[in-house]
Formats: sequence, C-alpha cells, structure tokens
Amino acid sequence: AAPELFEAIAGQALTRFREFNSQDMANTVWAFATAAVAAPLLLEAIAGEASGRIREFNSQNMANTVWAFACIGWERSQL
Repeated sequence: AAPELFEAIAGQALTRFREFNSQDMANTVWAFATAAVAAPLLLEAIAGEASGRIREFNSQNMANTVWAFACIGWERSQL
C-alpha cells in the first residue's frame, strides 16, 4: 500500500463522507481493509454514517462493508 496516498484520501474523505452514497461508503472501507491501512477516524465516521443510513445499502454494499469491518477487527462502532 502507499501510506501517503491513503492518508491523503482519508483526509479528503473525512471532509466529504456525508456526501457518500452506500456504494461510496462500502468501496472506501473495502479499499482501506484490503490495503490493510489504518484510518480510524475515517472508518469510525463512515461506520456511524452507514449505521444511520443502513436501509440505503443493497446486499452487495452491505456484504462488502461488513466484510471490510470484520477484516480489520472493528469493534468500536454499532455495525
């Protein structure tokens, strides 16, 4: 993984995550989990946003999101 790139993406995503649709959220957490890059502030923000908008997720987005949080051992959120 390219830590500087992921750090820059995390910083930008933190300012815009409320604009993300369910696929954007799923893709973002999937990318960070797949690359094994820690971004706790971003992931916590997305977890909270996703929890409040769970009805917007289709089955694929839900599966990818849950898989990503499980892969990184996420325990801090309501997911």
